[in-house]
Order: sequence, then structure tokens, then C-alpha cells
Amino acid sequence: MATPAVGAACVLLARAAGPGPRRNGFGGDQARLRRLQRAVRRRCVAELSREGPAPRPMPPAQLAPPLVPGLLAPPPAPAREPASTPPSVPDDGLGDLDLQPEVVVESEQASKIMVGKEQDSEIMVGKEQAKAEVTHSVVFVTGEAAPYAKSGGLGDVCGSLPVALAARGHRVMVVMPRYLNGTSDKNYANAFYTEKRIRIPCFGGDHEVTFFHEYRDSVDWVFVDHPSYHRPGNLYGDKFGAYGDNQFRYTLLCYAACEVPLVLELGGYIYGQNCMFVVNDWHASLVPVLLAAKYRPYGVYKDSRSILVIHNLAHQGVEPASTYPDLGLPPEWYGALEWVFPEWARRHALDKGEAVNFLKGAVVTADRIVTVSKGYSWEVTTAEGGQGLDELLSSRKSVLNGIVNGIDINDWNPATDKNIPSHYSADDLSGKAKCKAALQKELGLPIRPDVPMIGFIGRLDYQKGIDLIQLIMPDLMRDDVQFVMLGSGDPELEDWMRSTESTFRDKFRGWVGFSVPVSHRITAGCDILLMPSRFEPCGLNQLYAMQYGTVPVVHATGGLRDTVENFNPFGDNGEQGTGWAFAPLTTENMLWTLRTAISTYREHKSSWEGLMKRGMSKDFTWDHAAEQYEQIFQWAFIDQPYVR
Repeated sequence: MATPAVGAACVLLARAAGPGPRRNGFGGDQARLRRLQRAVRRRCVAELSREGPAPRPMPPAQLAPPLVPGLLAPPPAPAREPASTPPSVPDDGLGDLDLQPEVVVESEQASKIMVGKEQDSEIMVGKEQAKAEVTHSVVFVTGEAAPYAKSGGLGDVCGSLPVALAARGHRVMVVMPRYLNGTSDKNYANAFYTEKRIRIPCFGGDHEVTFFHEYRDSVDWVFVDHPSYHRPGNLYGDKFGAYGDNQFRYTLLCYAACEVPLVLELGGYIYGQNCMFVVNDWHASLVPVLLAAKYRPYGVYKDSRSILVIHNLAHQGVEPASTYPDLGLPPEWYGALEWVFPEWARRHALDKGEAVNFLKGAVVTADRIVTVSKGYSWEVTTAEGGQGLDELLSSRKSVLNGIVNGIDINDWNPATDKNIPSHYSADDLSGKAKCKAALQKELGLPIRPDVPMIGFIGRLDYQKGIDLIQLIMPDLMRDDVQFVMLGSGDPELEDWMRSTESTFRDKFRGWVGFSVPVSHRITAGCDILLMPSRFEPCGLNQLYAMQYGTVPVVHATGGLRDTVENFNPFGDNGEQGTGWAFAPLTTENMLWTLRTAISTYREHKSSWEGLMKRGMSKDFTWDHAAEQYEQIFQWAFIDQPYVR
């Protein structure tokens, strides 16, 4: 938001350039008016060089100075005495016009003035974004974030939630590795080298990392650069399995993330010590441990807080106990990460099962814990869903909450989606039938608007319940339906998809691999989306499906149970529900539920249209999720931070 002086100058420019009689002495002097326009535009761009609604950082005098320099950083240069006001912006010819800017009271403005790129000569009036009542400096730490690096839902969340929080007025940074796949990557083309480097003491030596920075969508994207992130393969492994040095790679990330708010000037000011760290999954789980073990004992980050976000409890970052000294932590903190495998999970009779567990360390030391759905927050406290951490998570139930992920409506919106052949909305569903016909034509299936089309999008593995789909397929193919699958994973399941397609040429199509445009077209073209996942922390495909008027049929687990409301034709206020959620997970139950949905599609068109419209009217936007995260921030700052 512009400062009052600049905001007033912009208003003066708008009034001077607008129609009607000239005021304030501008009339008749066109050359002077043009000079004023250029000067004010330059000053507005200088003041708001960062696009978007994020407020300017506080001046240095208002930031709490670090009590000690960054613990891992080189000694700083002698500090200059902080100014009492932010550095002044040159007038660029504005001062000699002897303007007296009007004072603009923010609450009296009917709309806000947004200054975009420097070449924009037009003042745009936009819709006011909802703002948080209390804003924070938020630091996300993650192993991936779209569009820079993504392997699953974690990348979607960390690419979208920070943007939503920044739009609500928070100062937000995302810290992640700079993956280069061996050479270079165009995803980081706009990130510049900050010339800041630190040395991290761990794994038997001092390891130097550097930082790259990009400011996009009002968020500071900070990329930690180290040779261990430069290799072919995917983010965490290659065709031979997970990288053997992943513990080292993400230890570097966690140390670097703790130092960035102290040493890296972004937009002229550091984030400082009063930060809210949002650490995601095991890759970032060492951050709360480091804050408690290596910073707060020296008075650093004593007012910060940390929140652990669990996206998938199945991945915990477990390594042999002998690696603990490599982490650079004090010996007395071993208990926070100590992990002992049960006897049945040990490799041999002499194996004691001793290990260190990154995620466990964060569960112990984080100030709050969030899962990606309310249902999953309960499941992780059970023996079936807790993956060995159920008792520990149950002991921290008072600080455990669940928040359903959002979806990016800029990418997933049937009214504007560039990947689908016809657009539509809840008010006009005619485009969905066209999308269905186009999908049938693209896949080589008979173009039949009357036949229900069922889709599946996801990994081909045990978690997603593909083996159950495999078992019901012969029975389902006896019905007059069409089924399309998109995914990759288990080679045997990939071969099964190919063979099933050759057996049922007019009813089944299997697309081995993954394509974002194809996933959009399947979501828009299908009538039903099937998700028989054994466990699903949140799930995004069912949210995408409802957004596109595709009715989900899901196993009632985790986030699927939270987001899909069972269809009830006899509700108190008429028909209710957005799909079907079945339990227990058996082939008989899944087939019966699918046939119930198919029957509703064929015989009760008005009810089906109601299902579609109710799903499309649900609010699964990131702004809604961001508002709930703000409540977690508030609760975290009420309590004292974790100290041993």
C-alpha cells in the first residue's frame, strides 16, 4: 500500500489527468501537467517497486535488532545508526512544482490505487483484498514449491498458501532448495544471486551455501544453493531410489532457513527475529529443533514461533542413530529425535532398531502442529494412521489442528481454464457436455452424451487403491459406462492399464504418465471422479472435481471425508450433498456406491445437476484456508515458545 504522501500524489495525478475543468493551477499548462505525470509515476513506482498488496516493511528503527549476529554468518560490518524514518525517495522533479499533497485517509477511500509495472501509464482501480487483523513475518520452509519444483501436493500448497497470506497483508518468505538437475533450470531464471553466503557446521565440516532471491506475487522466494541440489533425477531420488545423502541436503536447508531472516536483506530490511516459521514435512522438521537447541539459549528467536505442517506422515526422515553427531546438535538433544523401530520392523536379530527421526523432532519442539485436513488430524493419533507417532501426537492433541488445503482458482476454474475446449460455470453448464464430447473424441471412445464417464487421476500405487479398481473392473465393464485413468507408478499396474484398454476398446482408456493439460480435460469431461485411497491426508483431485461439476465418489478417509458431503435426497432443506463417501473400503462397497452414482446420473437428472452445482459453489479457495492459518498464528503467539 502506498504511503500517504505518494497515495495523495497519485490522487492528484488522477484528478489532473481526468476529464472536467482543471484544478489546483493545472489548467492551460499542458507541458507542466505532462512533467507532473511522469514525475509522480516514477515516484509511485519507486515507492511500490514490489507489485501486489503487501505493505512496505517497517523502517529499521522499528524492527527489533538481532541480539547477536546470525549464529552462522560472517561477522557483520559496523552498523550504521538507523534512521528514524525510511530512506526518502527522490522527487524526480516533483519538488520544484511546489505541490502540497492532500492527506488521504485510508478508511475514506472507496477503492485502492494499485501501481503495477513501470511501463503502465494507467491507474487501475481494483477490488480491495480482505486483510488480516494482525500481520506477521512468516517464513515457510519446504523441500518444494510450485512452480519452481514440485513432486506432489506439498509443492502445490507451498506455492499457493504463501501467496494467499501475502495478499492478506503478511510479509512472507519461502525458503527452499535451488534444484538444478545437473545444469540449469529456467524456473529460476528470474532469481538473482544475493552475494550472501554462510558456512554451516555439520557432517564433519563447514559447508558453504549461497542464496538466490526472487520477489513474485508479493512473496520473497529464497533459494538455498549448494552442489548437493545440482544433480539429474527428481527432487528426492532417481531411478535407483532415494538419494543416500538426503539427510545432509535437508539439514543444510534447515540451518540456512534459520539464518536467512537474520542475515538476508530483502527489500532493504531483514525479517528479524520475531518470525512465524511454517515448516513443512520432514524436510524442514529440523528447524524447530534448531530454534530450541541452538538459538533461544543465546537469546535469539526468543519471540519467534514455529508451526509444523504434516502433509504426509508416512515420510518421516528416519536415518540410523549413528548419524546424530553429523547434525551439529548438542548431545543432550538426542532424545528429541530418538526413534526405535519395533522388533518386527528390524532388519535382523542383532539390529537394535535405533534411529533418528526428523519429523519426530518437530512434533516434540514445534509450538503448533497442523495437518492438511481435520479428519487427518484425528487419524494421525490412531494406531492405524499414526505411523508409529500416534502416541506422541496424541500427547500434543491440545496444539493439533487440521486445515483443508485450498485450490488455485486461477489454474482450476472451468470459466477460464485454457486447457479445456469449452468454458462453463454453475449458471451455465452447457460447456461441460462439450468438454465430455471432446474428451471422448480425443481418447477415441464413442461420443455418447448419455453414457456416464468415470475418471481416475493419481499415482498407481497401493495407497491410492488401484488394486481395488483392478478387482472391480471386470464387473464394472459389464455396465454401460466409460472409464478413463491417468497416472503412472507401479510397472505392473501400468501394464494392467494397457491390457485392460486392449480388452475393452469401447469402454476403457489408460493414459500411462502424467500431463497437466490432460488432467484438466479429464476433470472437466468426466461425470464421476473415483478416489478409493486407503488414506488421504487432504487430497486435491476431489476439490478440483467439484470445482468443475464432476461428482466425486471417494473412500471416507482423511481429507476426502472432510470435503465430500454424502448425497442425501431427503435432507431437511431438500436435497443435500456433493458426492458419495463410502466406508469401509471393500470392492463390494465401492462397486455398490459407483452403481448408485451411475443410477442417479441416468434416472435423476435434476438431482445430478443439483450435485454438480452444490459442488461448484463450495469455497475451497486459498484465501479461506489462509484465514484459518491466521487463527493458528494467533494461538501460537499466545503461548510461550518451546524451551527445554
